[in-house]
Amino acid sequence: MSVPEQSARNVLGGPLQECGTDPVTGFYRDGCCNSGPQDVGRHTVCAVVTAEFLAHQQRVGNDLSTPRPEYSFPGLQPGDSWCVVAARWMQAYLDGAAAPVILAATHERALDVIPLEALQENSIDVPPDPASLI
Repeated sequence: MSVPEQSARNVLGGPLQECGTDPVTGFYRDGCCNSGPQDVGRHTVCAVVTAEFLAHQQRVGNDLSTPRPEYSFPGLQPGDSWCVVAARWMQAYLDGAAAPVILAATHERALDVIPLEALQENSIDVPPDPASLI
C-alpha cells in the first residue's frame, strides 16, 4: 500500500485534520481520512458513529461492529471516530440515520459523493471562535 497524499485537504479547503487514533482509523490506518488510488471505496468521511448509524449499516450489509483483525479492524462502538465510506454515509443520510461528521477531518474527495450542505447539516465541528456559538 502506498503512502497517502501529503497535502490532503478537507471539505472546508483547509489541511486535513486527524479523525481518530483510538481506534486508529483511515484506509491507511494513519488516523486520518486520507484517500488515494487504492481507496476505491473512498473512506473519506470522518464520522462519530452512533448506535443508530451502526444499526443502519448492519441492516444494509456493512457490519462495522464486529471486529475483523485480518483487516486491522477493531469493531466500532458508539462514540468512536471513524473514516467511513462516503457512499455508505450518504446512504445513511438519505435513510435518516447519518452519523455526525467532523468537517475538518473529512477529506475533500467526499464531496464527489456528498453535497457539502449534507455534511454541514450533520457537523459537530467546533468553530475556530467558540464564542460564536453563544
